[in-house]
Amino acid sequence: MKDMTKDILAGAEGRRRNGVGDPLGPNSEIGRKLKQYYDELVSDDVPDRFAQLLSQLEQAEPAQKKD
Repeated sequence: MKDMTKDILAGAEGRRRNGVGDPLGPNSEIGRKLKQYYDELVSDDVPDRFAQLLSQLEQAEPAQKKD
């Protein structure tokens, strides 16, 4: 039983090194770059003008609900 477990773990490690164990397969580089781009985009600050517009929208919504 121990030998079988070692073989399974060794096979999984080999697949990871060869990229076979990666669920995205050949697209893993694209996925990694997209995640990197998304993380950079999310960490950017919201421009002041956009924040002002959002604030105005939030103030206008309660007025619309009262009507």
